[in-house]
Amino acid sequence: MFEPSRPGELVETAPPRITLRNSFAHPYDSAIAAARTCYAQHLVVPEEITDKQRLNIGAATFNSGHHTVFQHATFEFGLENVSRQFVWSFLHAHPFYNSEQQSQRYVRMDRVQAYVPPVDLYFNASAKEIYEQAIVKAWDYYRQLSTLLISDARAILADIWHVGPNSNPKHIQKIERAAEKRAIEIARYVLPVAAFTTMVHTISGIVLHRLWRMSAASDTPSESRAVVRDMVEEVKKVDPQFFERFGTEPLEERPEWSADARNTEAGEAFAREFDAKLEGKTSKLLDYSPNAPAVMAEAYRAVVGLTTSQCPDPEAIDRLLNPARNPYRLEILDIGVHAPMMRALQHANYTFAKKISHTADSQDQRHRMVPGSRPLLTLADTRVPDYITPALLTQNPAAKELYDRAMQDAWSAKNKLLDEGVSAEIALYLLPNAKSIRLVESGSLLHLLHKWTMRTCFNAQEEIYAASMDEVAQLRQIHPQLAKHVGPPCHLRANITTPICTEGSHFCGVKVWLDFPNIQRRI
Repeated sequence: MFEPSRPGELVETAPPRITLRNSFAHPYDSAIAAARTCYAQHLVVPEEITDKQRLNIGAATFNSGHHTVFQHATFEFGLENVSRQFVWSFLHAHPFYNSEQQSQRYVRMDRVQAYVPPVDLYFNASAKEIYEQAIVKAWDYYRQLSTLLISDARAILADIWHVGPNSNPKHIQKIERAAEKRAIEIARYVLPVAAFTTMVHTISGIVLHRLWRMSAASDTPSESRAVVRDMVEEVKKVDPQFFERFGTEPLEERPEWSADARNTEAGEAFAREFDAKLEGKTSKLLDYSPNAPAVMAEAYRAVVGLTTSQCPDPEAIDRLLNPARNPYRLEILDIGVHAPMMRALQHANYTFAKKISHTADSQDQRHRMVPGSRPLLTLADTRVPDYITPALLTQNPAAKELYDRAMQDAWSAKNKLLDEGVSAEIALYLLPNAKSIRLVESGSLLHLLHKWTMRTCFNAQEEIYAASMDEVAQLRQIHPQLAKHVGPPCHLRANITTPICTEGSHFCGVKVWLDFPNIQRRI
């Protein structure tokens, strides 16, 4: 019988709390004014819009698919009491948004706060008890692992920074804080995806229309409908006509769940087949533009108006990628799409299959210009535990044993709910952050360069770092001339500009630039 370290502890839960923090004063009239400006001899302002124009121009633009006019209105929401499963499966599963989300990597999750569906609607009282007990148990494992891993993290960090018992107290304190952060970063893998998060989320008006229309198209249709409905209601308080003039009610038919696509017994087989194709890699190259160097060189010459004899392919590639010759590569801002010559990198494209945890993919999907096809977990569920184990755990047998037990308990509770007739949508909220996510991801070299620069830094999340290193290594095999100047900021900036490391006080303590990509990452 499980006994939590805090006897009698309960799950704190509440309905989603949605607030509209900022918005346009007249979003609908602003859209109509923008539409009128296309055919007017002056800049039309919202105050000029008449009832007739609201009726005729609104319907004409919306129903004919000219939706950019509804993109001008922007809504900034505060979201509280929403699950991380909902955010991953629905809210961040497309590129057209901006979010700032509470981090589990660096914020200790002291309170057991999670999504708990109401009884009767989704499960009975006994199933609810299984659900809540599993969440409390996961939090207990989280606390135990947070404590167990601090000493390991402390020892590695102290060695990297050459800090001992007689060192400056400030340096010792810095190592202690860093060790605690590393410990909770790994411990969070056992927390359920039902865990609550808080965030600021900004979208345009047309994206809100699309979210409302597609609110059932995810692993979390019930939660998605509730959250997006509240978002729509908040906008209606500002301007009712922004939604009431159009019939964008949620779609209920979802072809992903059709009889042709669905096979609830296929999860294990799919996982085995996908993993075999990875051949031991975190990320495996599936497809690429074979003539990328030549095409990029041709595109560069088209930008600057040069002939092949004036600028041969190797020279063009060096001008594009060598940070000593292309100062755009050293910019802190991601200005690639704004730099005429850098747009030549858009013509090289690469596709990877990768396997990372739910929590790592929640970060990976924020690279919105490298989109991925992610699984519907309710259609790819496995009865057996299927999870990622962070490296730090492999060095501590007691922590590893506890971690594996946490995984077994999470899957056991999830399977028990399924066996009692609870829907997969609800049961899968008990899956841990460690749950394996298998996806296919594509991007142009322009956007992959930004990702690889950020994620080959030693401060990057462990799994995304490993995936990025796999990807850069495979790029080096097929297009060595393109991979020469790919790596973390310090690798690009060394011997060219200062500071070499752009992380400031968060410098990892390792001079990666001296031997990238061969240098070992220890933590």
